Amino acid sequence: MLKLNLGCGWRNFGEDWIHIDGGSYSHLHSRDIVNLPFENNSVDLIYASHVFEYFNRQEGEELLNKWYIKLKPEGILRLAVPDFQKIAYLYAFENIPLVKFLGPLYGKIQMSDKTIYHKTTYDFVDLQILLRKCKFKEVERYDWQKTEHAQFDDYSQAYIPHMDKENGTLISLNIQAVK
Repeated sequence: MLKLNLGCGWRNFGEDWIHIDGGSYSHLHSRDIVNLPFENNSVDLIYASHVFEYFNRQEGEELLNKWYIKLKPEGILRLAVPDFQKIAYLYAFENIPLVKFLGPLYGKIQMSDKTIYHKTTYDFVDLQILLRKCKFKEVERYDWQKTEHAQFDDYSQAYIPHMDKENGTLISLNIQAVK
């Protein structure tokens, strides 16, 4: 089974995964998450946690189309992005201060010699529409606890209050689709 962890950063999911990130980490197979070095129709699972929002809407659509081509028929694309609907609700109705959401909304990371920032945000409906436009089907939320990467604490497990996975609110929009 060919499983890709795109935008993995320092997180190493083990030998069952192929890790691709723009950074410099010893476990990387490639540094290009846009032009994946695999045959068309060869990938079983693409997982991209909190990296998709670094692309603007046009770039995101182009990226999804490229990833779609690499997936096998019935292959799975699993995305995690900041959940704008949850963030807006917590801010407006639960009085959570804006400073708690600056990272999820405007994320900033050093990538080689430049600093990159989030370029957009999504809610479920927006991302569902985009995925369907790119020919994906069976677009639905996924439960991070029921995945083969649940033991790796990445931003797909982002909660407010921070790390309160029992009583907090998940602010990561975890969505998957099928080719």
